[in-house]
Amino acid sequence: MDTDVWPLFGLCLRTPRLTLRPVDPSAAFALGDLAHQEGIHDPHVMPFLVPWTDAEPLALRRGTFQFHARCWAEWSVERWHLPFAVWEGDRLVGTQALFAEQFPDRRVVSSGSWVARPAQGQGVGKEMRAAVLHLAFEGLGARRAESGAWSDNVPSIAVSRALGYRENGTAVAMRRGEAGVEQLFVLERSVWEATRRSDIVIEGFEPCREMFGLT
Repeated sequence: MDTDVWPLFGLCLRTPRLTLRPVDPSAAFALGDLAHQEGIHDPHVMPFLVPWTDAEPLALRRGTFQFHARCWAEWSVERWHLPFAVWEGDRLVGTQALFAEQFPDRRVVSSGSWVARPAQGQGVGKEMRAAVLHLAFEGLGARRAESGAWSDNVPSIAVSRALGYRENGTAVAMRRGEAGVEQLFVLERSVWEATRRSDIVIEGFEPCREMFGLT
């Protein structure tokens, strides 16, 4: 990949357990295959605000690629969405995204993720969220991080609480044609700093600064 044209492809986050790299075209196809082959959740539940996993196999794989293509094509300093492919050793286990609007002024980020079913329940979700929070606060200089989950999405809520987020109200949204309650969370910079980790490494960030409006 040409990192002069798209320096984000040279960015890397490392924890003692995981490696996170921004999704490139190859990883976009791999994530589509992973979602189809391994699954993400029980088909009787829907953990996402957008029920994209209800699609048929080909549409699921194609939609996964199209989503990442939109992230590349629509990137701007004022509105960006940065999904990472998450690797545990040489095994692709899921994706963790960081996104923001008007970041240079607001300094607020949000996050979203999914983990393939074989890797669930093993602490992967908490570890990969910790990695992008380190990027947000240490690399980008964020003031706060926000997140949300359906009120019955116990694993996601547990990750937020374990990382120091506090509850920040609720919202009502539609899920598969029915109204549901989304629990909102916020993590302030001061809380993150009090428990920040020293074993998360950011590589290749400097060439990316201008893409976030941090020149």
